[in-house]
Amino acid sequence: MVAEVAASPVLMRDLLVRAAGALAAAGVADPRLDAELLMAQACGSTRAEVLAGFHSPAPHALRRFQEFVARRAAREPFAYIVGQREFYALDLIVNPAVLIPRPETETVVETALGLIAQKPQARILDLGTGSGCIALAIAANAPHARIVATDISPAALEVARANAMHLRLGGRVDFAGGDLFEAVKDARFDLIVSNPPYVEEGAAIAPEIKDFEPRIALYAGADGLGFYRRIAASVRAHLDAGGALILEVGVAQAEAVSGLFGAAGALEVRVLCDLAGAPRVVQARFA
Repeated sequence: MVAEVAASPVLMRDLLVRAAGALAAAGVADPRLDAELLMAQACGSTRAEVLAGFHSPAPHALRRFQEFVARRAAREPFAYIVGQREFYALDLIVNPAVLIPRPETETVVETALGLIAQKPQARILDLGTGSGCIALAIAANAPHARIVATDISPAALEVARANAMHLRLGGRVDFAGGDLFEAVKDARFDLIVSNPPYVEEGAAIAPEIKDFEPRIALYAGADGLGFYRRIAASVRAHLDAGGALILEVGVAQAEAVSGLFGAAGALEVRVLCDLAGAPRVVQARFA
């Protein structure tokens, strides 16, 4: 934790060095970067302005900065501290009710948009929408698509709806509460997308994830495949002829998940890699 600093002038770089040291001691992966970004947030400025200035922040900004650094040193995720996360060029509201959107999930969006280009008025279902990141990124880039986004968590749906309004996409996505397909009953779609829970129970994961992100959005049984099995058991009843399914998977799960959907009757199953080259998406096409 950063020690209290008097309101007398102090070099910005000294504050940053002190904060970065505290974060490094707490095991934060990018302590200097996080310190700079937290200072920018506290001051209502940009990182570039923080790096260029040798002035002391106002007393209220200094207090906010100290609070932010203490929270980050406790390993609270940066996105929860600042209350937002960028995803597919959208600024999303996030809080502990929802999983923090990751860059690798953008591969789901890219893959979906490629299919939607062939059918611009596609009916799309996003299972377990969380913050709404996948559904809203599709809505922002495929204006004629019709999208339903579901989640079992009322608190997550509240965040997703807030994001839709914030991004002026409120009329583009319908949100429904329920467990997977329960929310849409017998409805059928051209495309189903999802980033379901896929972490194995007892897996060694970072404190930022384990201690702060919602368990309901993370864990999926002893092997992490629980939700894929449930989706595989019901997907054909909710896809129209020629429909497709796009799922995010853990880096070691692509083969097992592909097998599940092959056994469920998929005509074709493909594995796609994210920008880091990791197998991240399973795409299945059905008759």
